Amino acid sequence: MPLNSLGFAKPPAQTRVVVAMSGGVDSSVVAAMLAEEGYDVIGVTLQLYDHGAALAKKGACCAGQDIHDARRVAERIGFPHYVLDYENKFRESVIEEFADAYLAGATPVPCIRCNERVKFRDLLQTARELDADCMATGHYIRRFDGAQGAELHMAADSNRDQSYFLFSTTDDQLEFLRFPLGGLQSKAETRALASKFGLAVADKPDSQDICFVPDGNYASVIEKLRPGAADPGEIVDLDGNVLGQHRGVIHYTIGQRRGLGIGGLGDPLYVVRLEPDSRRVVVGPKQALATKVVPVTEVNWLGDVPFQGEIAINARIRSTRPPRPAILRPTGPNRAEIELLAPEEGVSPGQACVFYATEGTRVLGGGWISHRRGG
Repeated sequence: MPLNSLGFAKPPAQTRVVVAMSGGVDSSVVAAMLAEEGYDVIGVTLQLYDHGAALAKKGACCAGQDIHDARRVAERIGFPHYVLDYENKFRESVIEEFADAYLAGATPVPCIRCNERVKFRDLLQTARELDADCMATGHYIRRFDGAQGAELHMAADSNRDQSYFLFSTTDDQLEFLRFPLGGLQSKAETRALASKFGLAVADKPDSQDICFVPDGNYASVIEKLRPGAADPGEIVDLDGNVLGQHRGVIHYTIGQRRGLGIGGLGDPLYVVRLEPDSRRVVVGPKQALATKVVPVTEVNWLGDVPFQGEIAINARIRSTRPPRPAILRPTGPNRAEIELLAPEEGVSPGQACVFYATEGTRVLGGGWISHRRGG
């Protein structure tokens, strides 16, 4: 029997798929599309933080309105929908580490941790318990069956590609996951499909913020979680000379130029380093930001070749930057140093460094930047 569109040798009606529904247009279209193809669809939405407090928060995923929107899509298309309370798991696995990382002078990416520790771990396990054949999401990324198993690839639409946020997806998870939107050429196609299916979310704006920081004010969230986190301190240059005072290390990120409050010093100065223990913000000229060697930990390797020796890759050190040529050198079972062939500015501890094949679209994994080294 030929394989169905999800890769199983059985009719869609005998193929159960759990769709992770955030209430946005992307996952809603995935659910509607698969239901129309005749699959046995079950929609699941995660309640990740206080429902009541969430109702007024616009532009953030997983809030009260989003749960309502997901339920409405399920009712319209006609498949079961469940809401799972993952509030405690989310706080323990994502929010607490987010606060601690900022306090340690890092710039965390909580959406990756949420995918890794909640959606693709706990929710995926729930999908297995529901006897699903696979779990589908609305992420813009592609999964192909390769010679050695499932492969992760960048989305067809480079403007929507979410591979940076999914580097920690393991081989086992990848076997179970499906990403039906990864091959679409634009978001306009997704919205057109939503209109075709008659979904009320067809024109719903994309979420812009981290779901538990809906106004973009990270510092206020951290101050609530960690009282005293915004204690003031000194702004110093690379030689330790005091240039001014700051209002809390958590208000600053590596590479920041604006809002330092130390104008009139000639050449522009940038945040080069954060020293939370001494409550110091270290600033310097732009060239002091240049980094060539990037140490990474918690490496998730998805390549076919063994994780050893020197491996030529393209490395992406921020979600907003394109991958650049680099050499990966493993320094342990899940640690490595990435040598960038051309130095990059603004490499920040707590961000991800994602690995790509030097040709084509394949994602080879990635790791977490542990500290900055110049050079």
